[in-house]
Amino acid sequence: MQRPLASSTSIPVRTIGGKLERTKPQEPRDVRLGLAWLREADPVLATVIDEHPALDPNAWIQRMPTLDLFDALVFQVIGQQISVIAATAIFARLVERFDGRAPSPDELVDLDPETLRELGLSRRKANTVLDPAQRFIDGRLSEAGLSKLTDDEAIRQLTEVKGIGPWTAKGALLIALQRPNLVRTDDVALRNSIQAHYGLHHLPDPDEVAALAKRWSPYGSLASSLLLAAARRSE
Repeated sequence: MQRPLASSTSIPVRTIGGKLERTKPQEPRDVRLGLAWLREADPVLATVIDEHPALDPNAWIQRMPTLDLFDALVFQVIGQQISVIAATAIFARLVERFDGRAPSPDELVDLDPETLRELGLSRRKANTVLDPAQRFIDGRLSEAGLSKLTDDEAIRQLTEVKGIGPWTAKGALLIALQRPNLVRTDDVALRNSIQAHYGLHHLPDPDEVAALAKRWSPYGSLASSLLLAAARRSE
């Protein structure tokens, strides 16, 4: 299945039957309901919402073309410990090698690690992306199967791959499946935003973020996006 590039970006989109398919973003009504719920649940988020009435917490994902789960997983592995700009540039080079479309798992495993390194992946990341590619080929992983699982079980299966931790697994599930209650507790940008907005004198550790996120459930993804968007706005 080919996933040709959209004209405005270097990240591939998914096609079905030759027609562009985009994962439907959250409806404005759903976002409004979530924001109203978070406003009642967390006074700090209430202040963020009131101070940024025009803030769109979903803008980051709406700027991205649709990635299927395998694409998103590769993109997230590439993005480990580097900027989104750098990850996008490396992913674009990978796409360029396949004439403007994302490689399928079968095509990716045909590349040797050295070729992937020439495209900008580290040796570790090159080996990491080849493992899930093989698992998507042999059926141990599939988007259809993972989409039916709970967050915890989907993350458990994805993190069985060496080199894929919760940050990477959650990021792929957020991008491809738009899971509503995922919080990347180890995300440095989110932790920095929490420190700033909650007036903490230290950078919260993942356990502290997880404890805070309990009050956001079942809208953890929306709360995270809101805090990250507010932090970007203030930069």
